[in-house]
Amino acid sequence: MELETLVKMACEIVGGLGIFLLGMKYMSDGMQAVAGSSLRRMIGLATNNRFLATIVGTIVTVVVQSSSVTTVMVVGFVNSGVMELAQGVGVIMGANIGTTITGWILVLKIGKYGLPILGAAAFIYLFSKGDRWRYWAMAFMGVGMVFFGLEIMKDACASIKDLPEFEAWFQRFNADSYPGILGCAVAGCILTMVVQSSSATLGITISLAFQGIISYETAAALVLGENIGTTITALLASIGATTNARRAAYFHVLFNIIGVFWITLLFDPYIDMIRWFVAGDVSEAVVQDGKEVFPHTTAAIAATHSVFNIVNTILFLPFAPMLIRLLNRIVPSKSFKEKPHLTDLDIRMVETPSLAIEQSRKEIVKMGDSCAKMLAWLGELSQQDEPNKQLADRLKQREQVLDSMQDEIAVFVTNLLSGNVPHSVAEEAREQLRIADEYESVSDYLANLDNFDRKLRRDGHRFTPSQLESLKELNEHVSEYVAAVNEAFRQNNANVLTKTSPMSKRVRNEIKTLRRRHLEELSEGTIAPAVSIAWLATLNAYARVRDHSQNVAETISGEK
Repeated sequence: MELETLVKMACEIVGGLGIFLLGMKYMSDGMQAVAGSSLRRMIGLATNNRFLATIVGTIVTVVVQSSSVTTVMVVGFVNSGVMELAQGVGVIMGANIGTTITGWILVLKIGKYGLPILGAAAFIYLFSKGDRWRYWAMAFMGVGMVFFGLEIMKDACASIKDLPEFEAWFQRFNADSYPGILGCAVAGCILTMVVQSSSATLGITISLAFQGIISYETAAALVLGENIGTTITALLASIGATTNARRAAYFHVLFNIIGVFWITLLFDPYIDMIRWFVAGDVSEAVVQDGKEVFPHTTAAIAATHSVFNIVNTILFLPFAPMLIRLLNRIVPSKSFKEKPHLTDLDIRMVETPSLAIEQSRKEIVKMGDSCAKMLAWLGELSQQDEPNKQLADRLKQREQVLDSMQDEIAVFVTNLLSGNVPHSVAEEAREQLRIADEYESVSDYLANLDNFDRKLRRDGHRFTPSQLESLKELNEHVSEYVAAVNEAFRQNNANVLTKTSPMSKRVRNEIKTLRRRHLEELSEGTIAPAVSIAWLATLNAYARVRDHSQNVAETISGEK
C-alpha cells in the first residue's frame, strides 16, 4: 500500500512539475510575443547608469517571467559587445528582483481556477485568427498551467503525511541552527541546479510548506539556496564566451553567494521582519478537505524571496564598480582581441526572439554601411593614376567579410525561425534574409567594378577623361541612393520608395544615357575594344548595384 502511495505521489509531483515548467515557458513566450517591441526599447534604455539598468532588468524579467532567460540574454549581449559589463551587471541585479514576481503570482488564491483558465485560454488560442489574441491566450494558458501544476504538486505533497518514514526524512531538513540553515540552502541550491528553474523549485517549496511538511523557516532557507542554484544557467551560457561575458556570469554568482552569506548570519531577525511584514501568523493551520494546511506560508515565502533580492540589490549598487574591478582581476583580459565571429550575433539570443531579431537587424545595418564605404573607396580608386594598393586590398577584403557576414546572419535567422516565434518576428526574419542577400550581391558587384579597373590597367589602358568624369558623377549618385536606402532601413521607414524613387530613376536614366553615348562614340572608332568592354561591364555593374538597392527599398516598404 505504501509503495502504491509512493509511486502515485512521485507521478503526481513529476507531472505537476512538468505542467508548471511548461506553463512558465508558455507564459514567457506569450508575454515576449505581445511585448516584443517594448522589450527592444527597454534594452535600449540600459545605459551605463547602473540604476536605470537595474530598473530595465527588473521590468524585462517581469515580462519574460524568467531571470535565467534575462541573465543568459545579458551574457549574449555582453559577449557580442553590444552591452558593456557595467550595463550587464545592472540588468542582472534587476533580473533577480524581477524573478520574485513568480512568488507573488502564486500568492493569488486562484489555484483551483487554474484548469478553467487553461481551458478558456486554450479555446481562444485554437480559434482566434489574430496573432495578438493568440499570444495573449498563450500567456494565460501558461498562467493556468502554473496554477494547475502547483495544485497537483500540493495534493501530491499531502500524500507525504500518509508515509511516516518519508515525512520523517523531510523533518531532517530543519533551519533551527546555523548548520541547519546552511544545509537547507545547499539543498535548495542543488535542487534548482537540477531542475534549472528557481520558479519551479519555489513552487515545490511552497507546496511542501503549504502542507506543513516543512516549516516556514526551512522553506525560507531553501529559497535562499535557490537564488544561488539559478546562477548555473548563466554559468553554462558563458562557456566559450568572451572574457566580459564570463565576468557577467561570475557577477551573478558572486551577487547571490555574498547575499545569501550575509542574510544567513542575520537569519532570525530577517525571518522576524518577514513575519511582521506579512502581518499574519505563518504557523496558523487551517483545516481544508479534512487536512491541516498552512495558507499564510505562501505570502511569507514570496516576501522572503522579494525582500532578500531587493535589499541585496540596494546594498550592491554602490559597490558595483568595485566588484567590476574585482572581476577584472579574477578573470583577466586575454592578450589578443577576442572576436570569434565577424558578426556580433550570439546563439544565446535565440531564446528571446523579439530581441534576437533586433540583433540580426543591427548586423544587416552594418552590411549596408559597408557597401556605402566600398562605394566611397571605389570612387577614390577609379580616379587615381596609381591606385592605392592598401585601399584596393581593403575593398576586396570587405567583400569577403560581407560574404561571411551573410552566412552567419543566415544561420542565426534560420535557427531563430526554427523555433516558435511570433508571426511578426517570422515576417521580419524573412525580410532580413532577403535584405542581407541583396547587400551581399551589392558588395559582389562593387568588387567586380574594381576588378574591371585593375584588368584594364594591367592591359595598359585607362578610361578616357570624359568617361572618368562621368564615372565620378555616377558613383556619387549611386552612393547617395545607397545611403538613402541604408538610412530608411535603419529607421525602418516604410515610405522609403517615395523618398528614394527619384534617386533610383536618376541613376537608371544616367546609365542609359552613358551607354547610348558610348555606342555613338564607338562609331567614330576612337575607343579601344578593351576599354569599350570594360566600360559597358562597369555600367552594367552599377545598374546591378542600383537594382539590388531598389530590392532592399521594396522589401523595407513591404512591396516584396
